[in-house]
Amino acid sequence: MDGILLCDKPAGITSHDVVADVRRRVGRGVKVGHAGTLDPFATGLLIVLVGRGTRTQRFVMALPKRYEVVARFGAVSTTGDPEGVIVQTGAVPVGDLELPTGRVSQRPPAYSAIKVAGRRAYALARAGEAVELPERDIEVHRFEETWRSDDRRGFVIECSSGTYVRSLIADLGDAYCEALRRTRIGQFEVADADPERLLGLNEALSFLPERRLGPDHARSAGHGVAVPGEAAGVVRLTDADGLIALAEPTADPGNLKPIVGLRASGA
Repeated sequence: MDGILLCDKPAGITSHDVVADVRRRVGRGVKVGHAGTLDPFATGLLIVLVGRGTRTQRFVMALPKRYEVVARFGAVSTTGDPEGVIVQTGAVPVGDLELPTGRVSQRPPAYSAIKVAGRRAYALARAGEAVELPERDIEVHRFEETWRSDDRRGFVIECSSGTYVRSLIADLGDAYCEALRRTRIGQFEVADADPERLLGLNEALSFLPERRLGPDHARSAGHGVAVPGEAAGVVRLTDADGLIALAEPTADPGNLKPIVGLRASGA
């Protein structure tokens, strides 16, 4: 039970609800988590990590994302989505909009899961406390309008991990995300979602380069010992039996140090 599940989250439930359902199905004693929250109103691809898959969370979360968005103009929302207090302004743009791409400085919304002094920002905001999170740089690879009708417009957004689409839409003017669907994470497509099909870790992590090891070095890597090899970043260490660990270059050139063990004990 080590790998990932591709789930198509419906609207109206939380990412935690999806994880809890998987946890009930796989049974007690198996770790389950996810690689990137979707808000309750949002739908689409949620990657659920199972067993040793939970150890790879930070690598899967770092993958770029693609979203389909319906933005409503002429109104603002306290949360940037339909769940907040919505105030009508009537300011609906005419013509094409300037859609930012490249490196963008963005301030995450107060209603986000970012922790502030140990508490979630959204919990502070719901308690009436003022929350202003620091700006950070994100990458917007694609921001394209796909349709428009009255006060609504559709967009496709491809962006780096950590991007808040609600903030991108709010920055266009008096607007909020009426609907949001995540359609892709890295090489994973929502069209391939199947909560009954567990992808093995070697397949799931195929976006990382592979370094094949012989028996002696494979044994060393399985015990967390550095092995000869060069790489520009994190790689998969494998042998004839499959995935052993994830490794990164050491300060000493020419060696790779295992940082995440992924082989079952005794394998």
